[in-house]
Amino acid sequence: MKVGAVIITMGNRPDELRALLDSVAKQDGDPVQVVVVGNGSPVPDVPDGVRTIELPENLGIPGGRNVGIEAFGPSGRDVDILLFLDDDGLLASHDTAELCRQAFEHDPKLGIVSFRIADPDTGITQRRHVPRLRASDPMRSSRVTTFLGGANAVRTQVLAEVGGLPDAFFYAHEETDLAWRALDAGWMIDYRSDMVLYHPTTAPSRHAVYHRMVARNRVWLARRNLPALLIPVYLGVWLLLTLVRRPSRPALKAWFGGFREGWTTPCGPRRPMKWRTVWRLTRLGRPPVI
Repeated sequence: MKVGAVIITMGNRPDELRALLDSVAKQDGDPVQVVVVGNGSPVPDVPDGVRTIELPENLGIPGGRNVGIEAFGPSGRDVDILLFLDDDGLLASHDTAELCRQAFEHDPKLGIVSFRIADPDTGITQRRHVPRLRASDPMRSSRVTTFLGGANAVRTQVLAEVGGLPDAFFYAHEETDLAWRALDAGWMIDYRSDMVLYHPTTAPSRHAVYHRMVARNRVWLARRNLPALLIPVYLGVWLLLTLVRRPSRPALKAWFGGFREGWTTPCGPRRPMKWRTVWRLTRLGRPPVI
């Protein structure tokens, strides 16, 4: 199976980007074709053979990745698998691409693989980086209902069938939107602890737009994908969880502003998932109200 990789960058981590590209070049098997997208910024120097695209403006994470997908032909059809990697990450082993090939070849219904993210110094995987509710054991691989945006592999047939990431989300929850659409189309998602991307430990709230985007996109996610009966349940649960976590006053103000924005702005096409998909998500351990 042909493997490609999409990396988006703001151009501000040239050393980390070069290290990532070196780790991709060292992968076993046929070479991985790489596209680096400068998301509103110039692309730093890259090795020969790496394609680059420089966008005149920042399209956000999903928009930048969608441009990278199309660089491999419509819906990425020139390759069979696309890796999506954060530009400050590093593939820990030389066999990750080969493990992806084996996983997709072995299971024809496998659509997406989520890698394990580990801190390069401590080896610790943050709980939030295990895409399931029972996250206490990050070394346990399993079927899951979503995936990690900057450390994953997607079968391009999935993108051709259900579409790419939602551009308008800009940042936050775009992976879950794609995951729900893929699951509704009959594809499966695996979390694989043996496929590792080293990435420095960070807090998602480091992004200035975090609280607003998380709230707005949570509403959009529900409006786009959930049966009407589940929308108030899902959003009510997340409202309660947000209050229980006791964010700061400015953070809570930004969150409620985003929540309101999610209801008053267009969310894109609505394609509610089938009830059998709701049951599938429930059997996989995460009903779409949590």
